[in-house]
Formats: sequence, structure tokens, C-alpha cells
Amino acid sequence: MVQVDIFWSFALGAGFAASAARQIKKADESGDFRLMENNFFTKTVIYLSCLFAPSGVYLLWAFTGWETMYVWTGQNDLPAWIVVLFAITNVTQGILGFWWASHYIRNNQLFRANLLWIVAYFIMFFILVHGWDGTGYRRFFTRSVVEWQAEKGGLTHAFGLWLALRWLVCPVALTLYGMGVIILPLLFHWMSDWTKRGFELDPAIDRDRANRTTSGQLVSLVCQIIFVQVIGAVIGASILIRFMSWIFGCTLGWVIGLALAFILIYFLLLKPGGLTRRTLSHVFLQEL
Repeated sequence: MVQVDIFWSFALGAGFAASAARQIKKADESGDFRLMENNFFTKTVIYLSCLFAPSGVYLLWAFTGWETMYVWTGQNDLPAWIVVLFAITNVTQGILGFWWASHYIRNNQLFRANLLWIVAYFIMFFILVHGWDGTGYRRFFTRSVVEWQAEKGGLTHAFGLWLALRWLVCPVALTLYGMGVIILPLLFHWMSDWTKRGFELDPAIDRDRANRTTSGQLVSLVCQIIFVQVIGAVIGASILIRFMSWIFGCTLGWVIGLALAFILIYFLLLKPGGLTRRTLSHVFLQEL
């Protein structure tokens, strides 16, 4: 979706840089790191411009209402400059993510480099789950403008488990499955391969443990962070905001709910010894 792809692209760029952290650090220590000449940065730009950005533009053209969360309902309503800006930011935000993460890596701040893509995914899924009015998940699972307008008109029965299940076989979902087959294998291959190759550059790593760590395990660990820990945190934050808004009203409820969510996220996931930190330590075979 247009509103989330900015953060998704940023997360991809930062994630690519984090995967090549040891290579970037070694190049920096030898004085050979130049962003525009870095092989990993080049591959990141190729991925964003040749796979990620085109997939977003296709979805925007084919499913304008769904892709824009029904801010625009069809191609005739969509300003041309939005399409251009969308295509550009799907690349530039990834470039920004890679540059920012590489800056932290070169300053021995690997956890902060990873925190960039984690936070970006949090914002992305928060928009999808909660949105700006608490109905983000409804927009996501709605298949057509007609259904969304029915919900806005007060026909709450228009959304439910049955609609969500029907969405799984709708044209939008089928298109996403097809795109996933194209764009995900290369993403997983590059990120896991770069991470494993980085093990060879670190003399402090346990060689036996590095050899036992497979690409599949690395992909599984990263997916745990994104699809379990981050999405779990997003759902928890949404519930807290709803509950606090019910008690204190909309504006104050948002502030209190988010504040409580961030406190819980820090202590459960992000502080030293937290779940996400431990998972990242298994990815990079070092304490973060």
C-alpha cells in the first residue's frame, strides 16, 4: 500500500545493510568503503528499482482503492504525480535506509543499525493494523470499494472473519502471492548469504556454530522478529490505544496508549537481554 511502502522500502534498505554489516565494517576499516561504489549497495538499489518499486506501481494501477487505503478509489481519481512520487520513494527510501544503517555499522552500533528496519516494520504494520482511525485492518482485508463504503456507511456486518477469509482468495491476494514468488527468494538469498559470508570475516565467531548456522535458520529468525515480535507489538499497541481512548478520549488515549506500548516494547523486546535482542544475537552470532 502507498502509505506503508515508504517504510517497507526503508526497512529493506536498512535490512540489506545490516546483513552485510561485517563486510561494510571491514571495507570501512581498510578505507575502501564508498557508498556509491559498494557492491552491496548496488545490489540493494537494483532490487528496489527492478523488483520492489515495479511491484508497487503494478498494485497501485491494478488495485488503486486497496493500494491507497481507499483515499483514492480508482485510476481516474489518482493524480499522476502520486504515481511518480510513489515509484521514486520506493527506491530513495531504501537508499536512505541503507545509508543510515551503514553509518551505524561503521560506528560499531550494529544494534542501532538493526533497530532501523525493526522500527520501520513496526510503523508499516501499525498503519496496516490500526491506521489513523483504528480501522487499518478493515481497509487491508476489504476487497473492493463497495465493501469499504458499506463499512463507512455503518454496515458493520460488512467486515468479519468470513470477509477476511474471502480476501485470501481475492485478486489482490492472488497477485501478492505471485509477486512474493518473484521478489522474496532473491531477498532471502541475498540477506542470508551476506550474513553467512560475514561470519568468515570475524575471527571471534565460533567456527563450528557458524558452520552449523544455515541460511534457512537465518531467514527463520528474521521472520520471527518481523511476523511474531513486531506484529505482536503492533497488535498490543493498537489494543492499548483503543482501551486508553475508551477511558481518556481519543487524543489523550493515543498519547497514553502509545507511551505504555513503547515502555512494554522496550522492556520485553529491545532492552539488553530482551527477546528481540536475543534473536538478533542468534542471527549475527554475537551479543547485541
